[in-house]
Amino acid sequence: MEGIPSYRDQKFGTMVRAALWLVTEVGEGKIFTKAHLREAFPEVSQIDRRLRDLRDHGWRIDTSRDDPSLLQQEQRFVTRGADVWIPGRSKAPKHKSSLTAAQRAKVLQDDNYLCRSCGVGVGEAYEDSGGMELAKLNVSRRKVLHSGESEMSEYQLITECKRCGTGGGKDREVDLDALLELVEELAPLEQRLFAKWLDADQRTFSPIEKVWGIYRTLPQESRAEVAQAISDMTG
Repeated sequence: MEGIPSYRDQKFGTMVRAALWLVTEVGEGKIFTKAHLREAFPEVSQIDRRLRDLRDHGWRIDTSRDDPSLLQQEQRFVTRGADVWIPGRSKAPKHKSSLTAAQRAKVLQDDNYLCRSCGVGVGEAYEDSGGMELAKLNVSRRKVLHSGESEMSEYQLITECKRCGTGGGKDREVDLDALLELVEELAPLEQRLFAKWLDADQRTFSPIEKVWGIYRTLPQESRAEVAQAISDMTG
């Protein structure tokens, strides 16, 4: 296509290359599959996610959840958005704009002033800090993929501590439909237990789960000692 760079040009980022692939290889209104996408980008492990990022720039790419005529493995490139391969066109989407004080206060209140990633409360000390590091809460945006939702409403505000946010929590993405499918696959007893956690907005840990959590924090040498001790107990 005249004037359009090649999607194989490695000087572009993955999202831009995905956009170029749609324009030059698929075409608006045409159907492609995940297999086609991965065949075009065999070296990119999360090409599906980079493709979805184009929606923030006005690109419309439907799945079977948006268009019932599509098979589960199919997607349709409906309309092209911003020419993200042109310098200056790939700007941060509107949902990145700053929050008002009222919006921030409401999110903190709705989340009970708890980090939704690790559960720490405002001003609480992290267990691994010996009481030296106190949690500070911020409001982040989390992308939630949800069938039937608009592009803008896919971004939801969430309370997160500074430590979790610095660790990449602001870019975390959740597929709500995939989560609901996992819930449906749980055994009835597990679903009832999950419902209790939802009501309490807190997971209750059994003694063995608490032991496991402590074990996972140990250095490799100490984990080996525990493994040997368990082997002696059960052998």
